[in-house]
Amino acid sequence: MKRKIVEIDEDKCNGCGLCIPNCHEGALQIIDNKARLISDLFCDGLGNCLGHCPEGAITIVEREAEPYNERKVMEKIVKQGMNTVKAHLEHMKDHNEHEFLKQALDFLKEKGINNPLEENKMNNDDNKEPGHKPCGCPGMAMKDFSNKDSDNAEDETGKRTSQLRQWPVQLHLVTPHAPYFQGKDVLLAADCTAYALADFHKDYLKDKSLAIACPKLDSEQESYIEKVTALIDQSKINTLTVMIMEVPCCGGLLHIAKTASEKAERKIPIKSVVVGVQGNIQREEWV
Repeated sequence: MKRKIVEIDEDKCNGCGLCIPNCHEGALQIIDNKARLISDLFCDGLGNCLGHCPEGAITIVEREAEPYNERKVMEKIVKQGMNTVKAHLEHMKDHNEHEFLKQALDFLKEKGINNPLEENKMNNDDNKEPGHKPCGCPGMAMKDFSNKDSDNAEDETGKRTSQLRQWPVQLHLVTPHAPYFQGKDVLLAADCTAYALADFHKDYLKDKSLAIACPKLDSEQESYIEKVTALIDQSKINTLTVMIMEVPCCGGLLHIAKTASEKAERKIPIKSVVVGVQGNIQREEWV
């Protein structure tokens, strides 16, 4: 049958993964560094992923495709936890897909699962299993480190000095022409990294100028690329260190830096630092 469904331009897709968390139905996956539509059955054709592609690689087309199957979608996403179920139901409700919403609610009733839209308090029992992701986005998966053994932690004494030497720091607010960027080494850090990494100031911010951004929540992709390009060409920064979290959506910040580097007339060294959610450095390399 002919119906609306997403189409991905493989030449434009850079594999950043920003579309993945916004496909509640699980129709998209990153495979071989490209976003792929893994099944016509799971794509509802409503395009919630469109606005999250910085390259404009995703469009909605009308073509021959398997009929969308709400039951199969529900069978898939209930295994991911109630947060994903709730996001999926709200997605259909917002798009006035009343028939699919009814099918989903009937499925929940049949399986004896409470309707999360009617609950004041989410039941997260299923999300406490080791390695379980409560929603489609790994970056939003709940993790509890409160019982982490701290007996062997270094016994610090005294107060550390902040290594921050400028203000503002948010990429949306900084001015590339500011004197503290001229000819400097610059750290472009995802918002969460400073909270996860205990030695952020001592090991990475010291002697660097700083800009921070969130590639998932900020909507300034194009202006961010322009600003980083200006830092390279006009401020003539020396090096750029891009620090991101391990979650897939955070990779968008490295994409911004690489795109800016490609547009810039000057070429500078770029280092990628990936921080784990428990504060460990997972990977550090020049790219």
